[in-house]
Amino acid sequence: MRADARRNHDRLLAEARTVFAEHGTDASLEDVARRAGVGIGTLYRHFPNRHALMSAVFEDAVDELLARARDLRAAPDPCRALLTWLREVVTHAAAYRGLSRALMSASSAGSASALSRCGTPMREAGTALLTRAQEAGTVRTDVEIGDLLQLTHAIALAGEESPGDPDLADRLLTLTLRGLKP
Repeated sequence: MRADARRNHDRLLAEARTVFAEHGTDASLEDVARRAGVGIGTLYRHFPNRHALMSAVFEDAVDELLARARDLRAAPDPCRALLTWLREVVTHAAAYRGLSRALMSASSAGSASALSRCGTPMREAGTALLTRAQEAGTVRTDVEIGDLLQLTHAIALAGEESPGDPDLADRLLTLTLRGLKP
């Protein structure tokens, strides 16, 4: 990428992070481009659609969650490790209004969006933690990671819809995870 194109790309990402944090993931892409000092065509040359931009914005957070999952695979309590990681996924999904809904939509069967493709490594990381907890006998064997990730996004969405109850997401996740035990 040429230096000016790289600068535009980086400014677009920085402004998208700010705009998505302030106004949610449904915020105007024209606003993102304007704040970055480029035209909407430049935004679309770098990111062909909203999901591609969202995927790029959340890439760093996904990398952190993947690293955290790798660290937690060595934790002495596999069930607690899974719970810790799922709590961090909820926190990540709740960071931007609308992200949970977009992630739930993108993970639906057959979705080939950029946002759903970034979910593949997340499912793999979560599967490793889940399998470990199942092998330890602390999580039911019929539980699948796709279901857990959909639940975490739904919990983050419920928390987003109830801003007056900051403990709601944690209560719902705890309740959900109690149902996972054999």
